[in-house]
Amino acid sequence: MIDLHFWPTPNGYKVLMFLEESGLEHRVVPVNIGAGEQFRPAFLAISPNNRMPAIVDHAPAGGGAPLSVFESGAILLYLAEKTGRFIPADLRGRVQVLEWLFWQVGGLGPMAGQNHHFVQYAPEPIAYAIKRYVDETGRLYGVLNKHLAERAFIAGDDYTIADMAAYPWVVPHRRQQMDLDNFPHLKRWYESIQARPGTVRAYERGAQVSDRPVVDEQSRKLLFGQNADTVAKQ
Repeated sequence: MIDLHFWPTPNGYKVLMFLEESGLEHRVVPVNIGAGEQFRPAFLAISPNNRMPAIVDHAPAGGGAPLSVFESGAILLYLAEKTGRFIPADLRGRVQVLEWLFWQVGGLGPMAGQNHHFVQYAPEPIAYAIKRYVDETGRLYGVLNKHLAERAFIAGDDYTIADMAAYPWVVPHRRQQMDLDNFPHLKRWYESIQARPGTVRAYERGAQVSDRPVVDEQSRKLLFGQNADTVAKQ
């Protein structure tokens, strides 16, 4: 059994998509980040960066005590290795999947996240910041679009954790001021993943956890008011 500590954000959906695709037995444990539940001691014990998702595997390979994993990229890699699925066994294929997994966690996710912040959530518009992150999001879309010109999925013919990592960050493309018609190969890839039964199930389950916006006026301070002092007090 896998416990998935989850809230319906792009990083949360990455892991839920894997679990729905793989059929691993799991349960969803909601972590309402807008209400500050990510700062509870029990959650910090498994996710010291106070971010979700995190998992607890109650049946890790080799047995022993339950094993917790935090950071969405690390979780996807852990689950792929646990199941032997959604990551190639050959060296070259594995390297390509890891390259694009790290591309997402180091590039597409953070840049799109800053796009979301300055376009939607900043208390006042900052033209330079908005242009900077909208342009960079578009650049990254362009990189992925070009890469997908001659392949069905990010690592070739097979659907992998690289696709699961990137897809949820393209779901809010309209909020990111991106038009998928400008990225035809990415659009074809996006629509093919959107139609997968595992993706449909994951997003239906996520909506059951919460269909409210992650950020509202009450949650803004919790989500954007953290610094070194608040970490020291947790």
